[in-house]
Amino acid sequence: MAFDIGLATLVLGVAAWTIAARDTFAAVIGFVAFGLLLALVWVRVAAPDVALAEAALGSGLTGGLLLSASSRLAHTNGSAVIEKPSAIMRLAAALFCTLMSAALAAIVLLLPEPAPTLAPQAAANLAATGLGNPVTAVLMAYRAIDTLLEVVVLLLALAGTWSLAPDHLWGGLPGRGDPVDRGGVLTFDAQLLVPIGILVGIHIFWVGSVAPGGEFQGATILAMMTGLVDAPGVSGRWLRLALVVGPAVFLAIGLAGFALAGAFLAYPESHAKLVILTIEVPVTLSIAATLALLVAGPPNRALK
Repeated sequence: MAFDIGLATLVLGVAAWTIAARDTFAAVIGFVAFGLLLALVWVRVAAPDVALAEAALGSGLTGGLLLSASSRLAHTNGSAVIEKPSAIMRLAAALFCTLMSAALAAIVLLLPEPAPTLAPQAAANLAATGLGNPVTAVLMAYRAIDTLLEVVVLLLALAGTWSLAPDHLWGGLPGRGDPVDRGGVLTFDAQLLVPIGILVGIHIFWVGSVAPGGEFQGATILAMMTGLVDAPGVSGRWLRLALVVGPAVFLAIGLAGFALAGAFLAYPESHAKLVILTIEVPVTLSIAATLALLVAGPPNRALK
């Protein structure tokens, strides 16, 4: 109990400090620390799958995106006039955040007992899916259409990011292309971490069928290993194929479910695990490529 109280106090303190921080870089570091603490909270409430997702996506990848945005802001013209919101606007934002937090707390506290969940259904039919992890069974068998739409949303986000590029740079290279100090200590450490990160990402993906993990967590780790490599031109056919192969295979197998099992995204019971793995392998690669390009940013350099 003492540990949990201390953890809750620390989470609230880091959250308040992150909101109050005036320096952009400091606020991003606070956000990353907040996400890692939340991952620990999820571990404490026996939700390791959510903890992995929070650490990889909520803290790791989102923290990388925010660090990239912070770096871009640091390179802008410092003489630019920054318009501060009025007192009424700040009060309205604070009121909205307070009401939203209260609504979310009420939803959690007022849930019926027992809370509605698909876990018992997944556990009861776990043998039919061939999976040993109820969370993966829910996401890939009982909420497969949600998972498919999440992958499509990532593609739409990438298309929106690319659309920010000027017309004459469309098809070019994403990212600023700042020179990297190949002899620096941080670069050396990052190069050492890449093969370890790739192995961890593959492991997290592979064990997701029987233990906490999965394609989103594994793909996020793989995407974060591309920071030292210059992103390819967004006009490359092989790159665009890598982006769409996952959703395309997912959709094709979903449509095949009408003929094989009588419904969209229904799997034949005798081959359910094989079909799910056939979906997850290309989906993992597509998610990793999409996330890596999202971090790189819109095209802002012409192809050499």
